[in-house]
Amino acid sequence: MTKTMTLLTFAFLLTACSSTYQHSALQNPTAKLDPAKSVLVAVPENGWYGDKVYHNSGLMTANAVRGAFSKYTSKVFIATNCIGDECLKQLDANQYGYFVKPIILHWEDRATEWSGIPDTIEIQLIVLDAQTKQEIANASYTGKSKWATFGGDHPQDLLPEPTNAFVSRLYK
Repeated sequence: MTKTMTLLTFAFLLTACSSTYQHSALQNPTAKLDPAKSVLVAVPENGWYGDKVYHNSGLMTANAVRGAFSKYTSKVFIATNCIGDECLKQLDANQYGYFVKPIILHWEDRATEWSGIPDTIEIQLIVLDAQTKQEIANASYTGKSKWATFGGDHPQDLLPEPTNAFVSRLYK
């Protein structure tokens, strides 16, 4: 009985200690990206949940995307003077090879350790060829925090793992 209880407790702790992610490709990559070409990442509008707007969540998302692309190319920039579609209109195709448009679909910061309700994100990433303005890839992913956060997790902590996974598929 004690052995069974110990195994069940251990199994519960393992599942409570890992965040979960789901990916869905709205458009699979049409081609592999060229690491010699530079990337411009737009800053999405800040995420929200209900009436609460999460300030700087757009910049945190853009930084996570920049970090993922910087593993494959040294020329990754964040568009600081425009938001979303504005950037595509102003894009200098001679300077950038790719334009990445992140969209925050859901951003929810919860006191998970007290409520048992996980932090949640849903992000859509659209990659366009800067020259042709054609979509190269379009995918979204969701992430939910682990239950046993001990007060240290936030939605932005859910960004790197699925973002890195998406970007790696674009180059490899």
